[in-house]
Amino acid sequence: MTRRVRVVICGFGKVGRNFARLLDTKRQIASERHGIEIELAGVGELKGSVLSDGGIPPSALADYFEENGSLGDYPETGKPGWEGADIVREAARTNVLVETTPTDIKTGEPALTHIRLALERGWHVVSANKGPFIRNYKSLKSLADSKGVAIKLSAAAAAALPTLDVAQTCLAGAEILSIEGVLNGTSNFILSRMRTDNMSYDDALAEAQRLGIAETDPTLDVEGIDTANKLALITNVAMGADLLPEQVDRTGITGISADEVRRETANGKIIRLVGSALKDKQGGIRASVAPIGLSADHPLASVDGSEKGITYTTDTMDRITVSGGKSDPRGAAAALYKDLLNIYRAP
Repeated sequence: MTRRVRVVICGFGKVGRNFARLLDTKRQIASERHGIEIELAGVGELKGSVLSDGGIPPSALADYFEENGSLGDYPETGKPGWEGADIVREAARTNVLVETTPTDIKTGEPALTHIRLALERGWHVVSANKGPFIRNYKSLKSLADSKGVAIKLSAAAAAALPTLDVAQTCLAGAEILSIEGVLNGTSNFILSRMRTDNMSYDDALAEAQRLGIAETDPTLDVEGIDTANKLALITNVAMGADLLPEQVDRTGITGISADEVRRETANGKIIRLVGSALKDKQGGIRASVAPIGLSADHPLASVDGSEKGITYTTDTMDRITVSGGKSDPRGAAAALYKDLLNIYRAP
């Protein structure tokens, strides 16, 4: 028996559009493997939105947005002037909010409003946006629990890398004592190029920018801010903490020289930007982000280029590491899609 699931997407940037296209390309897999038919009910965007009592063709809508830059005049279902909150309030018979609006780490908006509205309506939430959860995870989780719905955040934690899946599912019943993660692909690419090609920091950054791996302004990545944000989110979900990014001791990679990389390499060490969270004997959490020289046998030492990885150390399962996963919009969209399937698929 096939179950119909209606979704609303808030935010139709690259991740949102890639997710919409997956609804078409993966439709047969969802139906045959998991007994799920996913229907796009609406999309909320700043410059007009769409909403339908029936289904909206996802790929055609993505094409239209790329051609026109807005959705308000989309034939028959366009809603000029409507934004994400309007769509969440008005959508009928909907089951899931897929949140992909731009991240605001300080306020969490507008995603925070979208998510609260969706949870109040009894919708599941699948998010690539970490902003609302870094400072409000416990209250949002409590609201979700009260409504009997799920919050899934794989794409927000590290795109396609299954950081939270491992912590919440594979390590169920174990106590996570520490987390170590290479969580930012841009910084890891720069450090990798400095080591393997003897590049200066500036040259490695320039190459990352040329390849589209680094932004024109790379501050969030190279100063460790993105890593601290992800670490806070993962720690709060996986270890039950209440950690804010400002409480993470943070050192970026901008001060790393080619000479330092060469010295560490000569000593058998590989420098990675590592986010770490450690539970102390009193149950508190100490967290930091810093470039660290890892021994060659450390599981994160082999996480090369723009890939990411995470290691959990537990009381009963010892050390578990996962690495890899696409860091681009398609990888994040795939993580959203996987989270959605995991809410509904049969065991």
